[in-house]
Amino acid sequence: MPLGIITSIAACPAIIGTTQAVEQGQKQNSREKHRSRKANLLVTCNDPSRKAREIHGGTVVLRNNKLYCTVVNPKSKFMPEDGKDNPRDQGHQLAGYFFPYPESTWHKRRGEGYVSTIMDDPPQLNWIYVDKDTFEVKYGLKKDTIGQHVGPWNVTPIDRRLNFDGWEGFTVVEEHPGEWALYFDMNDDGLEGKVGLDKRIMEVELSRKEIRMMKGDCIL
Repeated sequence: MPLGIITSIAACPAIIGTTQAVEQGQKQNSREKHRSRKANLLVTCNDPSRKAREIHGGTVVLRNNKLYCTVVNPKSKFMPEDGKDNPRDQGHQLAGYFFPYPESTWHKRRGEGYVSTIMDDPPQLNWIYVDKDTFEVKYGLKKDTIGQHVGPWNVTPIDRRLNFDGWEGFTVVEEHPGEWALYFDMNDDGLEGKVGLDKRIMEVELSRKEIRMMKGDCIL
């Protein structure tokens, strides 16, 4: 048998293996593309109380360095402690994506950091993190995240629901009537000792919904 044919036959397994590796890498890259695309967070609340109707189907917004779940009616009024009507803007709708957190020790398989725009003009990004003392979900600059729970953030493989440190422990707390702040139940104990006994707490799920791409948008 000619040497050229023998060499070609011997090289086939290596060529096939390389091709398969490239194809797997391409598929992996395709699956991971969503992580760098801006997405809103949609709120699902299956709590049996009637209060769940206020936020089920709503979205997450950023306001005053904290994250909130919007009430379904965007024109609703929040009630401050003095009991007087005080209409307020619900905030900037979260447009978040995953981004490597500097000097983190997590393997990417476990997750990354999480950032969001905090305004559209001029565009500006902040890190999303969980307050180490109160378990509130907040946003801030890099200096604000030092010593806080900054990750790892990730998504479930099929429904792409947001999770933190490998599980879904998101809850909302009604800090004022109609004002639902987002928390993460780090100890899985119903935020015991973190919020007052008079505050209503409900579990929620947060699903990513990619922001519609417009003509001229760049695909990352």
